[in-house]
Amino acid sequence: MKILRFVLPEESTIRVGQLLDETILEYPLGTDLLDVLQSKKEPPRKCPEHRLSDVGLVMPFAPKTIYGIGLNYPSHPLKEAFGQIEKPAVPVIFLKGACAAAGPFDEIARPSVSQALDYEGELAVVIGRSGKPAGYCTADDLTLRDLQKAEKQWTRAKGFDASCPFGPWITSADEVENPAELCLRTWVNGCLRQEANTGDMLFSIDEVIEIISQTNTLQCGDLILTGSPAGTGISQNPAVFLKPGDTVRIEISKLGSIENRIVEK
Repeated sequence: MKILRFVLPEESTIRVGQLLDETILEYPLGTDLLDVLQSKKEPPRKCPEHRLSDVGLVMPFAPKTIYGIGLNYPSHPLKEAFGQIEKPAVPVIFLKGACAAAGPFDEIARPSVSQALDYEGELAVVIGRSGKPAGYCTADDLTLRDLQKAEKQWTRAKGFDASCPFGPWITSADEVENPAELCLRTWVNGCLRQEANTGDMLFSIDEVIEIISQTNTLQCGDLILTGSPAGTGISQNPAVFLKPGDTVRIEISKLGSIENRIVEK
């Protein structure tokens, strides 16, 4: 099932719905998206219905913790940045704060402290009560490359406000037969920049979860970004970073697409 949160035109009340083709079946007000994802509960038989094109999609849920994974594709950043393609012993694991979460179509403000905002299209994993994947979605691990280079810790470079837009909905894990066979594409202003298969990841989702779980107890509602392939702005020759007015669109097969416009802060 595909579960999302949305608002109706001229309203601010956030509602939860199940997407069937282009139709949203609405759950009762107060329904928790993560509860629906876990229970697979269907909407009431006589529920309000809405066309997908008539509503505004918002952030599917507020993640408890956002884990980021680096060094997980042989082409980025191993080959692009380090000139190596050997699999490391463990991937780089970092955190994004709660303020980093953003909606699938939100405007993203570039912090004034940086002139090197970059995109990273990624498959995101939603953790369920069992500590295992409950669902999947599309995400962008936005990064301030100048701060990433200047500072030893990536807290500011990767954890700034709205640096993790995700959605547009959560697809339950049972609908994704093999998350290692998904096509990921990223466009900037309509130009294709990234194209890869999630099967190229050096560390599988199960391996990533096992490594994180060695030190951190994964909780229901945690979000794991699984890494980004080649084609980021820093890898262009010369490097091309996002500027106000640019639009980034990321699509993963079976999971949908997100699209965010960059604005000045």
